[in-house]
Amino acid sequence: MLQRPQHLMSRFARNRRVFFFEEAVFEDVEPHIRQQICASTGVHVVKPVLRTGTDRSQFNPILRQLLNDTLQRNNISTYLTWYYTPMAMEFTGALDPRAVVYDCMDELSAFAGAPRSMLVNEEALFRTADLVFTGGASLYESKRRQHGSVHLFPSSVDKAHFATAHSGQAEPVDQQSIPKPRIGYAGVIDERMDLELVRGAAAARPDWHFIFLGPTAKISPDALPQAPNLHWLGMKPYSELPAYFGGWQIGFLPFALNEATRFISPTKTPEYLSAGLHVISTPIRDVVTPYGQLGLVSIARDSDEFVSEAEKIFAQPDVASWSKDVREFLDRMSWDRTWSAMDQLIESVLSSKTLERPQGRSVLVSD
Repeated sequence: MLQRPQHLMSRFARNRRVFFFEEAVFEDVEPHIRQQICASTGVHVVKPVLRTGTDRSQFNPILRQLLNDTLQRNNISTYLTWYYTPMAMEFTGALDPRAVVYDCMDELSAFAGAPRSMLVNEEALFRTADLVFTGGASLYESKRRQHGSVHLFPSSVDKAHFATAHSGQAEPVDQQSIPKPRIGYAGVIDERMDLELVRGAAAARPDWHFIFLGPTAKISPDALPQAPNLHWLGMKPYSELPAYFGGWQIGFLPFALNEATRFISPTKTPEYLSAGLHVISTPIRDVVTPYGQLGLVSIARDSDEFVSEAEKIFAQPDVASWSKDVREFLDRMSWDRTWSAMDQLIESVLSSKTLERPQGRSVLVSD
């Protein structure tokens, strides 16, 4: 589960049953639901399993039936629906929820390989949704013209989790032998990454080592630049990220400036800062404002500017005023605070519809 849904749904699960529908997987079995309760969040994680080779035209009818079976099996009759992707409208359109939330974290239609029907489904979701939340200011400016109740909720940060980066925990084995200084990135490696910037920075300073954590998606692994100081370590669990961050000197956000990054608001920005890392980012709008303008994050457009900014950080890594400003900024960010504001809006919608609020009400979440 992505971090924003995980943090928010765990808080909703404190007083509601929450069922999180993941993307379907394919196996050589009859279609069924694989359901388990997450021990750390209390969320019911529901994974549809479809038969390998199923015709694409049958995906949504089967998913619709599996969803109905889940409602019946779990005795769900009063519920909210919470969407993270408009594509789920194709098999949930017949539901009758008490309220509908669309938590829009990215402009998914701009991603490589996005279905042509993404925008059509999003228009349908806008017509249905009672509330639209956005994960960044740029996305908010775009979506507020499409719905009457759009609210900005930038992703927050689990400060306590990332603060353990410098708690003296053992360094991960696959990072121990990598020389310092280290510059790291954690996240999906896809068409949003500026690989030429990465290649140029690594070539300009072969004594600096660049570490990348995360899966490669929608681009060939063969496209990744290779050099002795470039280390592609793959996907790591969220729980292990502080241990990796603790061995870095700089957190890196090497995003390309393209349609896929036009509206992104990287959650790694506050996570790097919470881990005590200096951060260098390309001029992504939601990083420049507010982080760059406040002097919390350095901005670099290309590899030459990146090297220049990194050299400044290495020359004076501990700046008391910067650390104080970072702490004060992060003090205003917490998942509890975000959840509380969202919950108030949802309860306001329910009250305005003069609905009863029975015990055991549920939330259905689409991934």
